[in-house]
Amino acid sequence: MLKIAWTDKYALALPEGHRFPMLKYDLLPEQLLYEGTITEANIFSPEPLAEQHIVTTHDKTYWHRLVNLELTPSEIRKTGFPLSPELVKREVIIMQGTLQAALFALEFGIGMNVAGGTHHAFTDRGEGFCLLNDIAIAANYLLLYKNINKVLVVDLDVHQGNGTAQIFSQEPRVFTFSMHSGHNYPFHKEKSDLDIPLPDGTEDAAYLHTLKETLPKLLEEVQPQFVFYQSGVDILATDKLGRLKVSAAGCKERDRVVLETCKRNQLPVAVSMGGGYSQRIADIVEAHANTFRLAQYLYF
Repeated sequence: MLKIAWTDKYALALPEGHRFPMLKYDLLPEQLLYEGTITEANIFSPEPLAEQHIVTTHDKTYWHRLVNLELTPSEIRKTGFPLSPELVKREVIIMQGTLQAALFALEFGIGMNVAGGTHHAFTDRGEGFCLLNDIAIAANYLLLYKNINKVLVVDLDVHQGNGTAQIFSQEPRVFTFSMHSGHNYPFHKEKSDLDIPLPDGTEDAAYLHTLKETLPKLLEEVQPQFVFYQSGVDILATDKLGRLKVSAAGCKERDRVVLETCKRNQLPVAVSMGGGYSQRIADIVEAHANTFRLAQYLYF
């Protein structure tokens, strides 16, 4: 059964100016339920992640300053959100959602989180709407407790996964792959194990050709036992924060390539939703919904 973490019960606790980009986290599962792609049985509601699993990945001092609301004004500005107890609780629930999705992936082949993909969170700081790094936390959990010795991170958000790259820069058991807009945020890039910076205006044909050429070779070279997929839809031509020109159909085909490749190679995959900032909320929800529709269709 497809299991999906619906983690975002705290979005509306944010100030008015920060609510619009958060609406997708409620609208997406509501759309999937309405159209019959999923039922309530597919959804699980995570509890907050235990501290012991957070500090396996994140610096203890940073975590304690975060949870006690002691970040400096400069640190808070870099995260993009006003710091509050509700925001921290939301983030900790999202972390548990991706970890549980990974465990469901071990059981069913795939697990998903209606949130997550917080790839700009570093060991000791947050950036770009990310306070903690869900993919890194879940990957470290698998390495520690689930007899997984090689993990592949496939990050196809329009922005480089700089925090994930930094966290795993000295961890040979995790291979980080980021294909992103080369001239977009973050303007100082970290070094992933494989970075593919794309030129401004990259359209469907070039994007999909690069992905189809790269992913099978990576699986052969890396020989992963588990895949984390960051499926941001900010690659869309309509995205306000992206610089690529991928269509909605091209974005859906990207998801098909990743999920079919994982399934064909019998690789469990945990999917985190990532970014999406198109002007019309309907464009964002539809593009994200395609990822979940494909997962249900391909796996179940």
